[in-house]
Amino acid sequence: MTTQKTLFITGASRGIGKALAKKFLEENYSVIGTSTSGTIPFAHKNLTMLKLDLSSEKSIEKCVSDFLKLNKKIYILINNAGIWGGFEDDIIRIDVLRKVLEVNLFGTINLTEKLIPSMNSSGKIINISSRAGSLSYKGTHHANHPDYNISKAALNMYTISLASKLKNKNILVASIHPGWVKTDMGGKGADITPEQAAEDIYKRIITLKETGQFWFKQEKFPW
Repeated sequence: MTTQKTLFITGASRGIGKALAKKFLEENYSVIGTSTSGTIPFAHKNLTMLKLDLSSEKSIEKCVSDFLKLNKKIYILINNAGIWGGFEDDIIRIDVLRKVLEVNLFGTINLTEKLIPSMNSSGKIINISSRAGSLSYKGTHHANHPDYNISKAALNMYTISLASKLKNKNILVASIHPGWVKTDMGGKGADITPEQAAEDIYKRIITLKETGQFWFKQEKFPW
């Protein structure tokens, strides 16, 4: 009998996270999802939801404690949860930047470091990033959202650092740009649906054999 693999994904209650949770459930994974409310708008026998606020140290500790009680090893960890300031200008508001970094960077790193001991020896850690965090991408940048851009550029560096740290543990680490997706953040004018993004991300994850890289679909993306 094949052991069911476990996916741990943050921000599973909507958008890309919700679509990814459904996709992995369809592929017979056991899915541990998180949301700030601890709920998700559907049910599945292989789905467990945990409450998590990445801006709160206590919430992160409680989430990890609750996860450990499940006695599972994580085969894939997807750091999907993220926020942005929402201001349509290029002014850096320090209070907003701190809030965004607390979730997109500090909270994500804190959670990841606490979960690494629970990773399967051949596991994968995936950071959902963005082309907005690339320093060399030649396309259109979201210059009017500096808080978000800064957080994703820093998250990409964490990907590189973590890949180096885990290179002898047989755990692969990657950043993935999901594309411009029709979510609350991406807007209705975006290119693809969350389901289409989830399909591309799923294919990249299950075929991933190289650590410490930035990807869009099946191609390496410029840092």
